[in-house]
Amino acid sequence: MTEIVYGVRPVIEALRAARREVFEVLDSTDNKEVRQVSAERGVPVRKVPRPKIEELANGGVHQGVAARVGAYPYTDLDDILAVPEPLIVVLDGITDPRNLGAILRVADAAGVSGVAIPKDRAATVTPVAVKASAGASEHIRVARETNLRRAIDQMKKSGVWVYAAESDGTPHTKHDLAGPVALVLGSEGKGIRRLVREACDGAVSVPMFGAVDSLNVSVAAAVLLYEARRQRGG
Repeated sequence: MTEIVYGVRPVIEALRAARREVFEVLDSTDNKEVRQVSAERGVPVRKVPRPKIEELANGGVHQGVAARVGAYPYTDLDDILAVPEPLIVVLDGITDPRNLGAILRVADAAGVSGVAIPKDRAATVTPVAVKASAGASEHIRVARETNLRRAIDQMKKSGVWVYAAESDGTPHTKHDLAGPVALVLGSEGKGIRRLVREACDGAVSVPMFGAVDSLNVSVAAAVLLYEARRQRGG
């Protein structure tokens, strides 16, 4: 199975990460960095007209560059839990691939050990998500789980404290987010499902002081993850 990754950063990061096969790079701009990284990886670069890139990107912002790549390499939850003092993001019901991509970008920047997403009724790491992540998806570990509650139980058995991100939780600066922690974020519309919420050890919140009562889920993820990183001395 092959996919199309488009955009300068996503293509470059797919090449650099070397986590999935890159069959060829398609370039209508003669981008010097793209050609250099492709040469280092031993991947051929084919000069094509810009309309061809537009066709492959299916309306996405491509910057004149795309690549044919193998399927996204999901990981096992066990591999994420094997990291010392893991910091994990669990996403429940995030259906917009752009939101998923933005969260993956934040997760990579914050040094997250991995991200767990549901196999069904949720966004996966599609080319749209890869583009929204600016290629960070190529570096972060993502596990697709059939049952999120079971995955959370597995995390807890491994010594990870699991907290739901909810408006009635303990303010993030007053919550202990050091040590092995997983943060569960739900969709902006429906939030975290009841069974998933019941599996959590507690809840953490980002206090709101303005007229609106919520943040975009990727922004909330950034606030919580960087507070966890701060408490770890990062």
